[in-house]
Formats: sequence, structure tokens, C-alpha cells
Amino acid sequence: MNELNVEVAIIGAGSAGMSAYRAARAHTDRIVVIEAGEYGTTCARVGCMPSKLLIAAADAAHAVEAAGRFGIRTNTALIDGKAVMQRVRAERDRFVSFVVETVEAWPEAHRLRGQARFITPNKLNVGGHAVVEADRIVIATGSRPHVPPGWRGTLGERLLVNDDVFSWTDLPGSVAVIGSGVIGLELSMALARLGVRVRLFGRGGRVGPLSDPDVTAKARAIVTSSFNASLDADDIVPARRRDHVTLRWTESGARHEEDFDYVLAATGRVPLIEGLDLYRSGIALDSKGVPRADRFTRRIGKSHIFIAGDASDEVSVLHEASDEGRIAGDNAGRYPAVIARPRRASLSVVFSEPQIAIAGESHAALKARGARFAVGSASFDDQGRSRVMGRNAGMVRLYGEAGSGRFLGAEMIGPAAEHIGHLLSWSVQHQLTVQQMLDSPFYHPVVEEGVRTALRDLKRELNLPPPPLATCLDCTPAGSV
Repeated sequence: MNELNVEVAIIGAGSAGMSAYRAARAHTDRIVVIEAGEYGTTCARVGCMPSKLLIAAADAAHAVEAAGRFGIRTNTALIDGKAVMQRVRAERDRFVSFVVETVEAWPEAHRLRGQARFITPNKLNVGGHAVVEADRIVIATGSRPHVPPGWRGTLGERLLVNDDVFSWTDLPGSVAVIGSGVIGLELSMALARLGVRVRLFGRGGRVGPLSDPDVTAKARAIVTSSFNASLDADDIVPARRRDHVTLRWTESGARHEEDFDYVLAATGRVPLIEGLDLYRSGIALDSKGVPRADRFTRRIGKSHIFIAGDASDEVSVLHEASDEGRIAGDNAGRYPAVIARPRRASLSVVFSEPQIAIAGESHAALKARGARFAVGSASFDDQGRSRVMGRNAGMVRLYGEAGSGRFLGAEMIGPAAEHIGHLLSWSVQHQLTVQQMLDSPFYHPVVEEGVRTALRDLKRELNLPPPPLATCLDCTPAGSV
């Protein structure tokens, strides 16, 4: 049994683990990163990048199909499923190779392969071949797809998770996608546009991460008019047949049945922590068996253990995982001088069509904390630039703090949401007021003019006092926009 004694042990070499390594190494060279699986992040292998490759192919196919509205006559898009998936896999492998090269360039003494399990709060068994004693530990093990209980045994190889999609060599004929969250929404819309017969199943009318009732209602209308979607499905029962799956479900009081080649479980992801033997770590766990950390230090309670990324079961997006890894690694490296670090304004994007974005605080978050806020809204259905592009569908709802007029957040579905979401999240982070945002430039004609319409509506709803004659030198006088 090999024995190592280090200052910092990082469990997991994904986005959070890599960020933690870089930050901790600024303080110590007595460090080891432990990885049980293949190198290459969730984002590169089975998440952000391969899904966008699939979506890019779907967008190209849709552009051909929709060209007629502009007076451009084309033949129906002929989709070569094998060629589509070959590009997805090839480009995915290219992104993964960059990550692998980065990790393998670290000193060999800093890399250890095997499943880590706690023996004591400061000691880890790694794959049965090594014992690592660490003064501080960072848990950055990521997450895995959740699968409804019993479905694997029932469906066998006819059950897929999103990880499996990017290993396809061809597109299937039909897929039932279970779960209308981010993953389910993105993959179902992309596959439908690539000619796969798809039905998306959701519960309670949920569409992605949206919580604003008006935006959700708009999104429901868009999704259900775009492809087959049962967003209020209940009592979903799958049955394996010889070469397909039969799905039965209840919707609007009626029982339905449909056959599919495969069932894709997109029912969320759960922290990959069950193999760590955390009960031996000395840290407190919540009702789900997950450690809870301080948001600004990533430290678990008063312990020497930190957690970052998807393993913490908080926000599963890459930039948050990287930020958390940096904070956790820095504090593990400088321990016991733990420092609270600022966090960025929240931003989430769904690459559906139209895209979805939530910037700053969501409607549900504002309601949950009892915030006093007003709402301004605008539709993209007849917005100038959106109509020019033939992408005039969606709406944006903006939230402003009563009294101060400070901009708090937004939810939207519409064109260019990935870009508009950035502008809105920056406005939240810099604590701009609605008036300051209105005093900023809006070019014409651009989709962002829809945001200006919503800001004007929000200003009226907030009923703010008149602003001073000017808010900056060489600007348009405040109140004139």
C-alpha cells in the first residue's frame, strides 16, 4: 500500500477540481488530485460542448426548412444522421483532448488514480492501492444522471441518459425524453429538428428553469407548438418490448400510449458522492446525504474539508463550478486563514429555440425572500428586429426593487437570450438602477430594444420620483428615454 502525506488532497479532476488545483498550488506544492474516472470534464465529454454541437446541427437543419419564409426556395433538408453524429463525436473528442492534455501536464506526483474513500477525517483510501493523509481536503467529484427507480431493470439498453447520446453513431428513429428541465428541453428540441420523432414529458407544466408564471406560460405555448410535448404528464409507466419501449401516461384526465425506440431519462443530476464514505469524514450531512458549505468560502462547517462544483448540489453550471473550485482550492491552500470571496450575479441559459435565460434573482427567489418588487415586461412577438429575422417569439420580464429602483433580475424566453442574459446579469452585479440602465445606449434595430421596452414598463410600475436633469457627462438627460 502506497502512502502519501500532503497538505491538500482534491477529490475529482473535473472543472471544479482543476480550478481548485490551480488555486491551491499557489500556496503549496504538497498537493494531489485524485480521479476515479477518465480525465476530461463533464462539460467537455457529455455536457455543454457536445450538446451545443448537436444543437448547432439542428439549427442548421431548421434554417433550411425555414428559408421559405424569406422567399428562398430550398429542398427539404436531408439529414445524414451518421454524419451529424460523426461531427459531434469528433469535435467532442477534440475538446476533451485539450482538458486531458492540461491535466497530464501536471507533475506526475500530483496525480493519483482510483476511487477515494474516507478512512478518517484526514485520511483517504484510494482504490485500495494508496492511503493519502491530507491536512485539508476538497471534494469536487461532480454529478451523475438521475434515473427513476426500477427503470434500468425494466428497460435495459433501451434506457438512455444524456451521457449516452454523444456516443451514438447514428440518429435513432424515435425517443421519449423524460424531464422538461434544461437537459431534456435542449436535447428534445435538437433531436426533433434533426428529424427524430420525439415526445417530451414533464410535470406541472415546467419548462426549463423558468419560475415566472407569465414567462412559463409563454414558453409552454412555444414548446407545445414546436414539437410533441406532454408537459403535464402523470403516472408514466414504461414497458420493454422486444425492439422498442411502450410508454403509458395520464394527461388531462385521459390515458395515452405511444411506442419509442428509446427512453431518454433527463430527470436531473445528483451529486456523485455515494462512494466517498462521508460518514467517516466527521462532517455534517443534510437529509439527502450531501455536505453543505458556506457559499463564500466553500468550507463545510468548521472543518478542514471544502466542497465545490456539482458535488455540492447547488448550481450545476460550469462557470459556477470553476468559481467554487477556485474559492475552495485557495482556502484549502491558505488554511486556516479562510477568506470569504465575492460571488458573481446568477446567470443561467438554456440553448433551446427560442433560448431561455434567467439573470440575477428569479421570480421564485424574489417571492421566497419576501422582496418588494415590481415587474416590467415586453413581448418579442412583434418586436422589430426579431420579426425581421423571423424569430419573433417570446417575452422578457424584468424585476426592480420597490423604493430604490435597483434592478434585481429577469426571466425571459426569446431570441438572443444568451447575449441579453449577460447584459442583464452584469447590470445586477453592478447594482444598476432601472434609470441607469435606460440611460445606457440602445442601438437600432436590435433585439435589445425589447429590453428597453420592458425597462420603460418597469420604470412606470416602480413609480419612481423624477431623476436629476443629468446622470453623467455627455449623456442623454435622464428621464428622456
